[in-house]
Amino acid sequence: MTIELKNTVYRAGDGTATPLVLVHAFPVDHRMWDDCAAEIIRQADAAGMPPFAVWAPDMPGAGEGPIPSVEASGGEAADGAYEHALDLLADAYVDLLHRAGYGRAVWAGLSMGGYVILDIQRRHPDAVAGFAMCDTKGDADTPQQRANRVRVADECERGHTVEPVMHFADATESDSSFKRSPEGKALFTRWINEQYPEGIAWRQRMAAGRPDLNDQLPAVTAPAAVICGDKDPFAQPSLMRPVSDAMTGTQSAYTLVADCGHFSAVEHPSTVAAALVDLMRRAS
Repeated sequence: MTIELKNTVYRAGDGTATPLVLVHAFPVDHRMWDDCAAEIIRQADAAGMPPFAVWAPDMPGAGEGPIPSVEASGGEAADGAYEHALDLLADAYVDLLHRAGYGRAVWAGLSMGGYVILDIQRRHPDAVAGFAMCDTKGDADTPQQRANRVRVADECERGHTVEPVMHFADATESDSSFKRSPEGKALFTRWINEQYPEGIAWRQRMAAGRPDLNDQLPAVTAPAAVICGDKDPFAQPSLMRPVSDAMTGTQSAYTLVADCGHFSAVEHPSTVAAALVDLMRRAS
């Protein structure tokens, strides 16, 4: 069983420097990295760093990413979750890396992307040259959260609609300036509306079936970074600082981004880029 990924290459690199692989959040696609990737390249070039590759593969069903069959996803649990899909997805990311001729990469995962890179650390630690957790954590879903993900997946598929996840475009009074702005709402509304409902459902079923991965945090030995928005409603600083502290096998640089919600790479691309360029410097 294999999962196919559609890769976006922001820069091909010189083929020798360790690449940076950016793993996107839910319920959007690789475009959430567009501004941040441009800043990474600009800042790295200004610092005189070797031209490393910068990629942002789409998860299955994100953007134009192909949607695997149930069989290719490792089968379906009784409740509708995909309990083997995250492992197959992690394998697909590493296979993409190896097919391009690289042995290792610096992996940066935001939100759901963090689940992917934690599983890469678990299954392919030799492929990890650097590790960045952005607005994410290692916890599995509670039974209630798992059931809700499957319910949302069912609704998206039955109604062929993305409406059940449109709330990601909304903001509360305590959210960041960007999320509360008309521009922020319009951007996320457009991105979500451009997703395939079946792709949204696949990612929900995959995430519902994931295991707890907190035991992987102390197993990280590569240079690491933890990046968090100070107004993140899902991965608050009170949860993200312990993620950094749990990386006892390495030195983890912690960056708290001011006036920032859950999508730090979208909201403050220059600040996130600076943290990732620093990680690339340490990893090289």
